[in-house]
Amino acid sequence: MSENKWVYLFNEIEEAEKYMGSWDGVRGLMGGKGANLAEMTRIDVPVPPFFTVTTEACNAFLANDDQFPEGMWEQSLEALKGIEKAAGKKFGDPTNPLLVSCRSGAKMSMPGMMDTVLNIGLNDETAAGMVKITENERFVFDSYRRLIAMFGAVVLGIKDTKFEDVLEEVKKAYGAEADTDLTAENLKELVVKFKKVVKSEKGFDFPQDPIEQMRLATEAVFSSWNVKRAVDYRKAANIPDDLGTAVNICTMVFGNSGWESGTGVAFTRNPSTGEKKLFGEYLMNAQGEDVVAGIRNAAAIETMGDKLPDTYKQFADITKKLEKHYKEMQDVEFTIENKQLWMLQTRNGKRTASAAVKIAVDMVNEGMITKEEAVSRVTSGQVDTLLHPQFLGDTLEEAKKTGKLFATGVNASPGAAVGQIYFDADLAEKMSNEENQDVIMVRPFTKPDDVHGMLASEGILTSEGGATSHAAVVARQFGVPCIVGASMVRIDMNKRQLEANGVVVKEGEWISLDGGTGEAFLGKIDMTAPTLEEQTDLMTLLGWADDICAQPGVRDAPEGWPTTGLQVWANADYPKDAQRARSYGAKGIGLCRTEHMFFEQERLPVVQRMILAEASEERVKALNELLPHQRADFEGLFEAMDGCPVIVRLIDPPLHEFLPSEETLLEEVITMRVKGEKDGLAEKESLLESVRSMHESNPMMGLRGIRLSVVMPEIVEMQVRAIFEAAANMILKGVDAKPEVMIPLTGHVNELNHIQPRLVEIAKQVMKEKKIEFKYKFGTMIEIPRAALTAAEIAEVAEFFSFGTNDLTQMTFGYSRDDAERNFLVTYVEKGILPENPFQSVDTDGVGRLMAMSIKEGRETRKDLEVGICGEHGGDPASIDFCHTIGQNYVSCSPFRVPVARLAAAHAALKYAPKK
Repeated sequence: MSENKWVYLFNEIEEAEKYMGSWDGVRGLMGGKGANLAEMTRIDVPVPPFFTVTTEACNAFLANDDQFPEGMWEQSLEALKGIEKAAGKKFGDPTNPLLVSCRSGAKMSMPGMMDTVLNIGLNDETAAGMVKITENERFVFDSYRRLIAMFGAVVLGIKDTKFEDVLEEVKKAYGAEADTDLTAENLKELVVKFKKVVKSEKGFDFPQDPIEQMRLATEAVFSSWNVKRAVDYRKAANIPDDLGTAVNICTMVFGNSGWESGTGVAFTRNPSTGEKKLFGEYLMNAQGEDVVAGIRNAAAIETMGDKLPDTYKQFADITKKLEKHYKEMQDVEFTIENKQLWMLQTRNGKRTASAAVKIAVDMVNEGMITKEEAVSRVTSGQVDTLLHPQFLGDTLEEAKKTGKLFATGVNASPGAAVGQIYFDADLAEKMSNEENQDVIMVRPFTKPDDVHGMLASEGILTSEGGATSHAAVVARQFGVPCIVGASMVRIDMNKRQLEANGVVVKEGEWISLDGGTGEAFLGKIDMTAPTLEEQTDLMTLLGWADDICAQPGVRDAPEGWPTTGLQVWANADYPKDAQRARSYGAKGIGLCRTEHMFFEQERLPVVQRMILAEASEERVKALNELLPHQRADFEGLFEAMDGCPVIVRLIDPPLHEFLPSEETLLEEVITMRVKGEKDGLAEKESLLESVRSMHESNPMMGLRGIRLSVVMPEIVEMQVRAIFEAAANMILKGVDAKPEVMIPLTGHVNELNHIQPRLVEIAKQVMKEKKIEFKYKFGTMIEIPRAALTAAEIAEVAEFFSFGTNDLTQMTFGYSRDDAERNFLVTYVEKGILPENPFQSVDTDGVGRLMAMSIKEGRETRKDLEVGICGEHGGDPASIDFCHTIGQNYVSCSPFRVPVARLAAAHAALKYAPKK
């Protein structure tokens, strides 16, 4: 006999607690359902007698070729005697039969994902015995036919339609509209027909032995842990696969025993709105699956008080007691048997994002939970959902039903968008600005010179690229809903149309995009567009999150580490983005990408003239034309972020990105030659030659960033002058400007030693010219592995580090980001070669190790070294969690992700706070 305890009776929760050491452990052992049934029993809530077979038994069963572990079945039979005694009935005894249900119950709630069997113990003999006892033949055979159908589908694997078809035939034969219209004789006939289905499908009779029924049902529930729907649900909900499910064998109580009986499901608060009011449905003369299946129209829970006022009052009192006990909104199941109320389940209720926030805030205001508990209960995903436009559920479902879904891709930037499609950036911008149209730009992929069209668009759809492609990164930066990598989309620029899955959409026609799901639809779908300001509960919650992060001592920090939690800064290239970031709660700008300013249409010709200049004097002349534009941009940023730091990254991309492509120029030159057009030909040929001379085999690892600054210093000299002139001008106007200059792509300290002193000299020169002194910093971007490995040296020059994790990930893995996502990264994740996409969440073992090492060694050189992150990972909750653990000061992300990051930073602060 095994010494392991596989089974716990309803009154053995203290023993389970002693074994596991915590309530969370009890939930892991007995599953949420079993643990909560036991807890309700302990606090005197009416629960039918039951026992629980543990998740440990399930995992042992699955690991042992679907064989019960030693001793488990014997313990189950012994526990059965315990519930027989408590119920005053005997399992399989025709004179006083006990019936039981067999229900699943994992630690994490997985509604409807695993299997249940009701009315176990019914057979021909016990059915006859129950008829004598209850004098209700109709009730008994209604229960019997339910057992055969459920057992047949769940345990024997017969398609449920086999039973449903027979049911419909019988209803039609006797003119019954609903199941409840069937008479006892009709139901007896149905039992016979259901038995025939079992015999026909399986070749053997429906099992008559109650013990065999219970054994087979237990096996089926264990096995349902690995059915596809359960596996898919766990994957979507990030529930581990190794938890297993418990099995709960519970005394049956009967909501289908007459019109003073019933069953229902309710929430202690409205799960859609969060309103503090009972919300649910019930059915009289029904069993639990009838409510869930929707085979009859259920009634609103509050009307139960009209039919059974005393029972309803008891139910309302119990739900209040449960919510107060668990300090959470509860989702309950109940059955009423001849006016007697039984609670069959309670669990923390699933809810919408808006309800989650409202309930959390309300419970703090009611004194039920702390602010810290409220912040921990709302997920980053829920905040993300709240802040993006969403399609209205009814119209979205209608679009799916009517076949308007025409393409799917990678859900690169969440939110809903509706617009008319255009296939190039210039036309997209024109139709948006001049024609005031809602535009969706559709491209094979986007490039930096498409930014103006992207910014003018309501949404973006590309047929190529992954979650960190240019389109995805820019879309997230600016909060534009975006789908990338929709490979079924074929764009025909000659016909100005796209084709996908046999559907043709012409330029100017309407489509709708859901960037959260990656789905594209024909036509218009109605939307709702929430704003942060109008969501007072969310504003309150995020304020609490900021307070948590700002508390001194929230992390057990080594010397030199920040003692508070992470601040959240934002990536913003324009004043309007900075204003939005600040309104969303950002405490600084962690990345202003100056090259985006160069792509403005009125500036681009000057930029190109500067790039093509053959002499330094000519280059400086063009740069002097650009300086006032850059200065004005920076002035707007400093004004928007008054009192907060602003990190400006000097020019980073290779210069060829500001020029027309070689392919385009060659095509134009050939066309002009063929047509004999001489006017402008020499200029085009000269430009083509210049572009060719700049060709690099791998431009992203070529002449860019600090290398470009060393070779062509005039550009960054102009940029630094613009930054410091802007800061000085705004300070003189009363704005508290705090400039920090970031030099990108450092790989060797000598690069900084070469360029940074000259830039510092310009900064001091500007302050002397303006007759003003103010604080500033010069730092660098750590995005090359060598820089991370030599951080101690680099920190001798750089006053701050900012991790550019997009490039750092790319260079550490040796992956070309776009190629990897297009060709093999999805396969790697699906096959478990990589646990997740490293461009979406920091690879803590590799890239993260470099980050931690560089922070540690950098602070050994410079104790007050400021460290942040400004790559795409800065808005990812898992990456934010990691950034907290390695001692960063801040994370910087898209303005639209600032609220998500604020909550994630608070979650990390709570998770890693020293024990009090």
